[in-house]
Amino acid sequence: MNSPLRTLSLIVAVGVAMGSATSLAEAAGGRVNPQGATPLTHKELYNLYGQKSWIWKTGAGYFSVRERRFTAWSNENGTPSYGVGRWFITGPGKLCFRAEWHAEAGSAPATTCFSHRKQGGVILQKREPAGEWYVFKNAPANADDEFTKLRRGNYVRARLAGIEARLDKAE
Repeated sequence: MNSPLRTLSLIVAVGVAMGSATSLAEAAGGRVNPQGATPLTHKELYNLYGQKSWIWKTGAGYFSVRERRFTAWSNENGTPSYGVGRWFITGPGKLCFRAEWHAEAGSAPATTCFSHRKQGGVILQKREPAGEWYVFKNAPANADDEFTKLRRGNYVRARLAGIEARLDKAE
């Protein structure tokens, strides 16, 4: 049975694996106001993430359109883990993914959500519930925008299979 501390550690490690983005104030010099921005539509979010992999600092997550399957891997602090679940759009501008994350310490469910808004061609993003708004995609996109880490195709499958086999062997 998993201890609460191990479960919490696993979820925190996965959250950190997603990397960090520049806050809205730093990236935009305060010129973009999230209060005046419009939430992305269901279709916009679906097109933004569907069939793409989000490449993180120490991992990646894939948003398959087939059954809205979400798969991911992480190697935060040299500790491999993987997640399998679903991604979904819960309301205007809000995308979430829920997965069962597996690591040597055990497994734990985790749900991660991001809100998205647009103002002109700029897309803002915020991790829910307590993240800060930041520029996800400038207009036009800059090479270092978080948006550029969304790549068409499954960049998760091969690494996921290796981590899954390694962790299953350790049990």
